[in-house]
Amino acid sequence: MNPKIALVTGASSGIGYETALKLLSENYEVYGIGRSYPDDLPEGFHPLVFDLSDTLALPAFIKANVPAEIDLLINCAGVSYYGPHETLSVKSLHEMVSVNVEAPLILTNLLLRGLRERGGTIVMISSVTAKQSNNTFGCAYGATKAAMSHFSDSLFEEVRKSGVRILTLHPDLTDTALYRNADFRPADTPDCVLSPAEVADAVLWATKARCGMVVRDITLRPQRNRIERRK
Repeated sequence: MNPKIALVTGASSGIGYETALKLLSENYEVYGIGRSYPDDLPEGFHPLVFDLSDTLALPAFIKANVPAEIDLLINCAGVSYYGPHETLSVKSLHEMVSVNVEAPLILTNLLLRGLRERGGTIVMISSVTAKQSNNTFGCAYGATKAAMSHFSDSLFEEVRKSGVRILTLHPDLTDTALYRNADFRPADTPDCVLSPAEVADAVLWATKARCGMVVRDITLRPQRNRIERRK
């Protein structure tokens, strides 16, 4: 049997990388979009270097580097900036909107016809902040993730009759580089932070649901809520 084909954004680290590895173990051929990759990638992993904030160049890049018809699209790439809203730069706001909102919309637009034909699946890695209205010092990031989740909900109703499955995950604090631009990080005890592999396991479980059943929404949270200030 020919392997199924998946496109994963944010595949060079964190949740995206762990998800790509798990898909490879399930006989997927994986095209991963990221900014840099380790040297020892497994067979079947096609690393694609691209800055997703350059959304105007994205269609041409996808046409040149990704098969026209794929079975699975995982919109995982994300960027965040934190602080009082008036302190954020316009560049930071643009980057969050382009990577967290525009890129998933564009990729879905480009690949949806092929996904319809193959009865494929789209996974949106959103955030628990999409469900919250009290994202103090992270209101812009929360707004971009809320937009992603809302798009996912509406798209499911639009395409469900064609057999395309739309899944949304809302992970809480996860041990990734998402907080590299913040003055805090998740506490490093296992009950205060999720691992990228745990989120990837949830992605894989949801995508393997029987044909005819759709896991629309998964929220993953650590047992405790605790962050630590960076020194």
